[in-house]
Amino acid sequence: MAWFRRPEAVSRVVAELTPQDEDSPAALRTAITGVNRLVNASAGRLPLAAVVAARRITDALGEVVDGAEVRPLDVYAVISVRATATDYLPTTVRGYLAVDEELVDTPRASGRTPTESLLEQLDALETAALAVRDAAAHQDVDALMTQGSFLRTKFSRSDLDL
Repeated sequence: MAWFRRPEAVSRVVAELTPQDEDSPAALRTAITGVNRLVNASAGRLPLAAVVAARRITDALGEVVDGAEVRPLDVYAVISVRATATDYLPTTVRGYLAVDEELVDTPRASGRTPTESLLEQLDALETAALAVRDAAAHQDVDALMTQGSFLRTKFSRSDLDL
């Protein structure tokens, strides 16, 4: 019977409104792996300090995603991890790689070299990634403390008992 079938156009609209998996821990891990590959592939053109800083950033992001095994990720953590792994870090690395190798140590109008600018940007990204990691860890501690308070209240003598 045609009455109970969805028109093809409605099926497409429903499919478009279905949430994407881009926020799943697996998708976030894939994004982190992708930016790690970019950093590793570019290691010959990046300063050693930049490679190390980029890997510290991805390690911190990975720790946040690993927390999803214990509890669902906070929406702000998901947004931060996804944006850093798919936009901020790759854009920073690619921006540096676009600079002619002869100019990476030449001071610009700001007085900083492209290499110094790269390291400053990576430092800012690392600070942000560590803040997200620490916030997730504090969320775990808060959840544990809340559970402890609940259990004490639930299984101890009531304050109303005489």
